[in-house]
Amino acid sequence: MNIEEKWPVLGRHERAAEWLTIWTNLGRAPRTIDAYARGLAEYLLVCEREGVDPLTANRSQVALFVRELATRPHRRGVNVVALDSGVGLSNATLQQRLVSVRLFYDFLIEEGVRDSNPVGRGRYTPGRHFGAGSRPLVARMVKLPWIPSEAEWLQLLEVFRPEPIRNRLMLALAYDSALRREELCTLRTDDFDPAHRTLRVRAETTKTRRERVVPYSASTGVLLAGYLDHRSTLSRARGPLFLSESRRNHGDPLTLWTWSKVVRRVALAAGVPRFSTHTTRHLCLTDLARMGWELHAIATFAGHQSTETTLRYIHLSGRELSAQLNRSMAHLHAQRVSMLTEIAETQV
Repeated sequence: MNIEEKWPVLGRHERAAEWLTIWTNLGRAPRTIDAYARGLAEYLLVCEREGVDPLTANRSQVALFVRELATRPHRRGVNVVALDSGVGLSNATLQQRLVSVRLFYDFLIEEGVRDSNPVGRGRYTPGRHFGAGSRPLVARMVKLPWIPSEAEWLQLLEVFRPEPIRNRLMLALAYDSALRREELCTLRTDDFDPAHRTLRVRAETTKTRRERVVPYSASTGVLLAGYLDHRSTLSRARGPLFLSESRRNHGDPLTLWTWSKVVRRVALAAGVPRFSTHTTRHLCLTDLARMGWELHAIATFAGHQSTETTLRYIHLSGRELSAQLNRSMAHLHAQRVSMLTEIAETQV
């Protein structure tokens, strides 16, 4: 299904379709294009409903879209965990929707259709803030990443303990190498260098499109060897590391959604509903900060494009406030990895 089939409103606005086509031709990731399309399509629908021409909309009319997002009932209703209120979208999602609209108006300015950006955070000028100091339509909330308490982590490990070796290896690698979901699920057998205990995260699988090489521990290596033996019963061909064992997709590459469902199931069973596929990455980077790793070293390990992102883990770790305590935590990372893989020898 193409973008205009999914969002018919885009076909009714020539400039919107043209803008998305440019991004597609520039090779942006499909999920990025889909996110842009969704944000812009929702904005255009509000414009149509309110009788606003999006090409000439002003700031107050864009604010109608913000109000719509902020008051819309959430599809998960009372079961939503991450939101502060229970209605409307989260601050991060609001920002994501507005990025699409802001970039669209940047495009219209470049094309000479408009003189200004009604979103208020227009083109970036080096040495200056966005929008020449104008306030954004929605204040950006900067929250620290959530990580589980030690008790919650132990609960999760207890539930993961009887899981198949594939799932246990995925959890171990997700923490040990601080991998994002797509980076983990798209690993290939030839991405690993067992001699040096490193793995290559290919640029096309990363959020920032920057390739990196990261290490993994000896105990994770033992679990990897056990899984490779098991994998050979499914397929002897090189290629995607993690394979499905379901009847329907037996031997096919594991999808991102399958891993998400595994993690969600385990999180609910452990009574830790906030745990997600990204939590292990947050936990690993926070532990590295606790151990005293330098900012740039953590940024390189994580594949962050900016050290501003990495600073969140420094703050979360409390390193600036507990430098003396950190000196006693040098073995924390190794201890977690050991706990993740301690049952490998008995179950491999």
